[in-house]
Amino acid sequence: MKAVILIPARLDSSRLERKMLADLEGEPLIVRTWRQALKSRLAERVVVATDSREIAAVLDSYGAEVAMTSPAASCGTERIAEAARHIDADVFLNLQGDEPLISPENIDLALEPFLSGNPPDCSTLVLPLRPDEREQIEDLHQVKVVLDSNGFALYFSRSPIPFQRNKLSSTTFYRHIGLYAFRAEVLQKFAALPPSMLEEAESLEQLRLLENGFRIQCVTTLIDNPGVNTLEDLELVRSIIRAASRG
Repeated sequence: MKAVILIPARLDSSRLERKMLADLEGEPLIVRTWRQALKSRLAERVVVATDSREIAAVLDSYGAEVAMTSPAASCGTERIAEAARHIDADVFLNLQGDEPLISPENIDLALEPFLSGNPPDCSTLVLPLRPDEREQIEDLHQVKVVLDSNGFALYFSRSPIPFQRNKLSSTTFYRHIGLYAFRAEVLQKFAALPPSMLEEAESLEQLRLLENGFRIQCVTTLIDNPGVNTLEDLELVRSIIRAASRG
């Protein structure tokens, strides 16, 4: 298996201006994410896909590999699919650029299913939640997923799923961690599909895969790393990095 990590990065961000170049204790956020991706054992290469010359120049100064992509890309998946057309690999892993604390172990967990003789269309990660973790279960910003008996996704939702008509202690909730690995041909097919009805209703891109018959294997992890979407997230990540440097 030849696996390549692709990191989509754009300068504009609706919730945090110029997020990718935000300073994290002396290094830009996107550089921190790239450095973490390099620690993967299973990926042979890490490429940042961007339409921003400014981001590209910063990454170039650190020696990172950059693929320039079209500003017309409507989402991260389209951006990495464009970059992937010029890269020889069996599997592409989509790592969001705003994950400067991403665990290399989580990256490799998402890639491991492709080492089997029957690789999935796509893989992603899920984190088990206890039934008493109601704040996360009911948080509409936290995506939940239900699985079949073989660990494949049945559905993703911002709503609490499964709905508990019967309050059973055996009910398991999973929070989705948005890290995806794709077989090369599946990534191209996915990016070429139009947005689907459920995807637009939930604003969850992965539902386009399920609605079109692709299967998503979910791998359980117990490692949770905060990403950066807001100024509060940015300050939290800064404090974690400061604490780690002192420790």
